[in-house]
This record gives sequence, structure tokens and C-alpha cells, in this order.
Amino acid sequence: MAPVAMRTAARSLSDAQPVPYWLEDPGKPATRPALTATEHCDLLVVGGGYSGLWTALLAKERDPRRDVVLIEGREAGWAASGRNGGFCAASLTHGFGNGLARWPGELAKLEELGIRNLDAIEAAVADYGIDCDFERTGEIDVATEPHQLAELAEMHEQADRLGLADGLDLLDRDAVRAEVDSPTFLGGLWDRRGVALLHPAKLAWGLKRACLDAGVRIYENTRGLSLGTSGASMAVRTPYGRVLARQVALGTNVFPALVRRLRHYTVPVYDYALMTEPLTEGQLASVGWHNRQGLADTASQFHYFRLTADRRILWGGYDAIYPFGGRVRAELDQRPETYLTLAEHFFRCFPQLDGVRFSHAWGGAIDTCSRFSPFFGTAHRGRVAYALGYTGLGVGASRFGADVMLDLLSGETTERTALEMVRSKPLPFPPEPFAWAGIGVTKWSMARADANGGRRNLGRRAMDRCGRGCDS
Repeated sequence: MAPVAMRTAARSLSDAQPVPYWLEDPGKPATRPALTATEHCDLLVVGGGYSGLWTALLAKERDPRRDVVLIEGREAGWAASGRNGGFCAASLTHGFGNGLARWPGELAKLEELGIRNLDAIEAAVADYGIDCDFERTGEIDVATEPHQLAELAEMHEQADRLGLADGLDLLDRDAVRAEVDSPTFLGGLWDRRGVALLHPAKLAWGLKRACLDAGVRIYENTRGLSLGTSGASMAVRTPYGRVLARQVALGTNVFPALVRRLRHYTVPVYDYALMTEPLTEGQLASVGWHNRQGLADTASQFHYFRLTADRRILWGGYDAIYPFGGRVRAELDQRPETYLTLAEHFFRCFPQLDGVRFSHAWGGAIDTCSRFSPFFGTAHRGRVAYALGYTGLGVGASRFGADVMLDLLSGETTERTALEMVRSKPLPFPPEPFAWAGIGVTKWSMARADANGGRRNLGRRAMDRCGRGCDS
């Protein structure tokens, strides 16, 4: 980084608060009391992020008489569900390319289910009166290097060949800059239907309220410590009590799974984001962005960025930090060296916004698996279901995962449980130090690919073939 650019980036961060912008909203609901006794229920949901909240709500929609309890280790939405970029994608497979590589025979069905799932989220937001700034704006994947133009054109051609190009527009340099003006943009692929933007914390809080209104009993600051059996019931021990349930749905994602054999299937990766102060009319006019789409560049180490309802720009991504040993630690939520890199990249993308300052800087852990998209299953003879491994695209896909868990607990075959994606598992990660070394080599290979026209070295190609690549 040049000295002048570094000084500009550093000055822009001087007032940034080290907290997630979304979680500072004054509309945050009151915390529910912790569990301090023994509870009994039909269904226990462990985890108060999107996975758990959708599961509890959909369970009540399927059967209003079902007795549902949800426990959350901190507060609903405080972790990844309340600190992400607020991109709610239809994709269930972490993007078209990943789905095509892994499930080509059922990709059309997966894309259809993904759109139906996003439509259902939009309907739920309206039906439950959830004020979460939901905007069905779509997303533009932008090319900032010549080789990325060819990759976007190839993706559009593949989608068209499969009959999946409806709503996909390939944009040249002038067309993409007419939408959002950056001198770094060479072209783009605009998915008009498949992505919505929203306020992620408000979505979680709205789902929490909807669950309570439906009769779900929610206990916060109630961590699930262990899972076992007690007679005919499943039993989850908590710090001050326990829950006896006929069935259990696990939505713990990045946190250690209560089914121990699942712990090698995911690792935590830390992602970071910046939020600007509100833009003035003149600043926003210099960028354009009249249609308010979400954006992401198409490098291996990519950025995602978007406008908020109050005209701020969220700018995140690029670094993906894996801590040795895979432990989730609060001190890793802050990483000044990443913030400095992100700020410098921001002003390279939008030089016309020189002088804009960042108001918030934060990070958090996401759970990733070796196929970059969720996996599902059951334990304890079908009485426990789980959905894990969303790899950063869980804002939308978590509702689909909730439906899958409820399908699995019902014991019935559905169009979801019949999917190869649902029936198969990713490869587990190796123990340390091999996991740390392998992820480090993958990140190095990604950086090399970005610097060498997208060409992947031998190690990266080998990891992709065995399902251990990584997309940021």
C-alpha cells in the first residue's frame, strides 16, 4: 500500500466504532430471561440465529399445537445473523458456479427451490410485519480484471444453456458503470431476481417477535451444554436447567455442535466489514447506484458492498481468517490490519468518495464446510436434526435449512429430502495442524490466482477436485 493511500485509509477509520452497525439499532428487543428449571416440549430448537428462529416459526406454522422451545446462548441474532452484509440470496448452493460443479443434475431444481424460498421470505416479512428494510434489488457481480469478464460471460452462457438465465443480464463496461460508477469496473452480471437486501438484525428480531407471538417459548443467555437421552426424551443440559424434548433441531452453525461427530465438518472463518457514515446527496450522485443493487467483485478474495436504507455503504470481505485450532474467540471480532486493507480497497474502488469516513468496523465468525454450502442430517435415531455449513450465504438459505430439518424430523420423504445435496455430506476437515496448513495453502493459492489472471496453481486445482477449495 502506498504511503498516501495508507494515510487516507487510516484517517477514514479514526472514528469507526468497533461494533456491528446493525446491532446498534434502537429497535433492539428486550432480552428474554434465561432458563432456570426443567422444561418439557415437543420440539427443542438450539440456537437463536436465523436457522433456529426459522425452524421454530415454521414448526408452529406446520402445526400450531406443537409445543416449541428455543434456547440461545446469548441473544437472538447477536452472532452471524446480526453482523452479516444483509444480502439475502436465493442460491442454496453458494452461487451458480459451485452448484453446477457439485450437483449439475439437480441444479435446475435447486435454483427453483431457491427462488421459491426467497419468495417465501419476502412473503413472511410482509405477513408478519417485519420492518427490516427488505429490498428485492438483485445483485451485480462485477469484473475488475479482464479474465473475470470471460468468466462472467461463460457463467451467463452456462445458465442460458440450462434454461436458468431468466433475469440475468450481462453488462459491458459502460452498462455497469451506468448502474454504479467505479473506474475499476469492466463489466458485470446482474441477477435481477435472485437477491434481496435487508437489515439483518431487524430480520432476526422480527422473527423472534413472530415466534413469541406464535407461542414459542424463548430462553436467552441459555447455552446448550450437552445432548443426551433421558428415558423416551432427548435431554439438553443448560447452565441453570435442562430441556426434555421429543425432538431437537440444532441451529448452532459456527459454534461447537452438540453432536460431537459433526465438529470436524465445519471450521470457523472470520469475515470483516466496514460501514461508512451516511453519504450526502452529492456523494451518492457521484457514484450513481440509483437501483440500489448489492454488488460483489469476482476475485477469489472478493469484496461485497451495498447501500443501506440511510445511504451508507457497507464494504466487506476480502480477508478470511481461520484461527489455529478452529476456536471461536471474541477478540478475533476485531482486526485493525484488515480494516486498513478494506479501507484502502474502498477508496481504490470509489476515488470520488475521498474524504468519506467509516462509522463502524466489525467482524465475526461464519461456519464453512469443504463444499461451501449447507449440509444436513439426523442423529439419535432420527430424533435430532441439524443444518450446518452455510459459508456466509445463510441469510436466505437458512430458511430452506429449517424446512429440511423439519422434514427430516417428520420422517417423510419430500422434494427437499430427496435431493442429493441433502442426502450427501462434505468431506470433513483434517485435525490440526493439517487443517491450518491446508487452509493457509488454499488462501495463498487464491491470492496467487488473483494476481495471475485467475490461473489456479496445481495445489489449488487439486483442492478443488477433492472439495477443499475456498471462495473467500
